[in-house]
Order: sequence, then C-alpha cells, then structure tokens
Amino acid sequence: MDIILKKKPLIVRFKYHIIGGGLFLVFLVYVLIASAGPSRLRYDIDKLTIAEVSQGKFLEYLDVEGIVQPILTVKLNALESGTVARIVAEDGDMLSEGDTILILQNPELVRIIEDERDELDKKLITFSEREIQMQRRTSELKRQSIQTEYNLRRIAKQYELSKAEFNMGVSSRAQFELAEEEYTFSNMNTEMLLEELRHDSLMNAIQTSLMQNDFQREERRFERSSERLDNLIVRSPIEGQLSFLNVIAGERVSAGNSIGELKVIDRFKINTRISEYYIDRITPGLPATITWQNQKYMLKISKVNPEIKDRLFAIDLVFTDEIPENMRIGKNYRIQIELGQPEDALVIPRGSFYQATGGQWIFRLNEAGDKATKVNINIGRQNPQQYEIFDGLKTGDRVIVSGYDNFGDAEEIIIRRP
Repeated sequence: MDIILKKKPLIVRFKYHIIGGGLFLVFLVYVLIASAGPSRLRYDIDKLTIAEVSQGKFLEYLDVEGIVQPILTVKLNALESGTVARIVAEDGDMLSEGDTILILQNPELVRIIEDERDELDKKLITFSEREIQMQRRTSELKRQSIQTEYNLRRIAKQYELSKAEFNMGVSSRAQFELAEEEYTFSNMNTEMLLEELRHDSLMNAIQTSLMQNDFQREERRFERSSERLDNLIVRSPIEGQLSFLNVIAGERVSAGNSIGELKVIDRFKINTRISEYYIDRITPGLPATITWQNQKYMLKISKVNPEIKDRLFAIDLVFTDEIPENMRIGKNYRIQIELGQPEDALVIPRGSFYQATGGQWIFRLNEAGDKATKVNINIGRQNPQQYEIFDGLKTGDRVIVSGYDNFGDAEEIIIRRP
C-alpha cells in the first residue's frame, strides 16, 4: 500500500540555493564597497624605507665629482717658421722659465735680416752725407754774415764821415747821398743775410730731426727683425713640466703652429660640470669642500664657464689652504659646493620616491604604523641628503621614502609585519 509523502517547504527544498545566493550577494556587496573605497596594496615592512620628518639645520649644497687638473696649462707655439735643427728638451722634463726646448733654422730669415742691415747702413751713410751738406751750407752762410757785418761797420763809419764832411761843407750833397745809399743797401743786405741764416738754422734743425726719426724707425725695424732670429730658439715661457712635444728633427714648422704643452704641476685646480639648473646660483668665490681620508679640505670657485653643453656647464675650483697628500693630475674627488648658509627647516631624508612623485606627494604612515596613505606635499630646496618640506607634513610624521615603482595606482599601503 502506497504511502503518500508530504511535499517539503520551498525553503527546505532550495535551502542550498538560497544560502549560495546569499553568500554571492554578500560577496558582491563587499566588492562594491571595496571598489568604492581607495585602492589598497599590502607590502612587507622590510621592503620599505621609512623616515621621520624632523626640524633641523638645512644646508643647500651640491655633491658632484671633479677631476684634478694643473692650475695652468700653456700651449707652446712656434713664433717663426723654420726647420727643427735640434731638440733639447724631452717629454716629462721639468723646465725653468727661459730654458731652451728646441732650435729652429731659417736661412731665408737670416738673408732678409742681412738685407735689412745693409739697407740700414745705407740710410746711415745718406744721413751723414746730408748732415755734412747742411753743416757746410751753414758754415758758408756764417762766413758771408761775418763778412757782411764787417762791411756794414766799415760803410757805417764812411757814412758818418761823409755826413760830418757834408755838414761842414767839405763834401757835396751828391757825395753824401751816395754814401747814404750805400750804407742803407749794406744794412738791408746784412739784415736779409742774418734772416736767411736764422731760417737756415731752423730748417737744418727740422731736417735733422726728420732724418733722425726716419733713421730711428729703420733702426727699430731692424731690431725687431733681429729679434726674430731669437724666436728661432723655442724657450719655456713658465716653470713647469713639458707634457709633450709633437715635432721631430728635420720637420718643417710654420709660424703659429702648436708644437707642445707645458703644465704647472706644483699647484692644482679641480674641474667639474654642473647642471644648467644652477647656472644662476654658481658664482666665483662660492666655498666648497672635499673630504679625503676623514679630513676636509677647503676650496672656492675660481672660474665659471657660462657655455652650456649637454645641459651642463663647467667650473674650476682652487684650494684655499692645504691640499691632500699625493694629489695627482687626473684623480677624482667628490666635491660639496655650498649654495648658502645653514638654516632651520622641516626636512626629510632624500629618497628615491621623488622619481615617481616629482615631490608632489608622499605616503605617510598612521600613528599605528600599519597603514600609509597618500598626502600632498610641497618640497622646497634639496641637497644630496635632504629635502626641505614647505607644506603637507609636520615634525614627527613618518613617511615612506623608498621607491614607489611597485605600488602601481595604490592609494593606501597596508604594511605587513613579520
């Protein structure tokens, strides 16, 4: 006999479906809530670098690498053309100022100077001849003047005698007038001759001065030409080391050609290149330091080259006091260039987070230290160790300063501890 079974309630029959649907709804609500909130990322604390915001001294400076160079490098140039007859100094030799480096020979230059000497001798002979001629003319005029003055005195006496005789009635008026005319003529002739003598003396002085000037010019020209012979001997212009000499015996060298280089190696400078961003702030006289074997050495900027190449410009620095031992040309040092005086500021340690944020924001930890969230910040000046914070953080805040490359678009970092 069949037993009639009662149907179970819908809730009982579909309880697993209902439970599954409820769980799905709960999961859906969780996803919606999670997606509506900030994106989170879990990260191990041992993979993070956390620093504390502090109030301290901030010194703006640059940390760059510089190379040691000689304080002065001088190019050697041939002042005259010629063939290398003899090389006296060699690469690496220490030279004093005026030491002979090499000797050139130039037969054509010797011939030109000999011709100029002959020309100078001819000028001297011509000058002497003209001077003798002027002296003869002056002497002749002086003799004529002496004779004329003598005649004038004699005629003056005769005139006075004729005048006295005429007044006494001894001689006629015609005789007196004839004596008077002869006296007047003789007097005028004497005055003209004396005036000519004065003009001649003045002319002689002018001509002599002109000839002397002309001769002196020729003499100076010859002296300058003679000095060119001395230029065939190439000498050291300073005390230093001959770095290199790029000529060989018998080689023809043209005037103005660079033939070598001298370096002053007892004094040094450090050359470095700096970003164009700082070109308006780098000026001669700014202090700098290097640290070598736990000791600081003071420098200052001596020269700023304003030319920008590859977004960098070059500067030279010189030591103001002691220099490191065993300093060698070509050696590298880390240089700290001060851009101002230490000032009180809110600072955080420098970190690689800056590359991802551009200094616009940073992850700040909560008080519990288990979560970090984005906060906007305003970074001011910076040096190789610190950033100056203008806004967005306060003393005692802790921030993540390591790189953010693995954070993606996360707005919050959940910090996992071991």
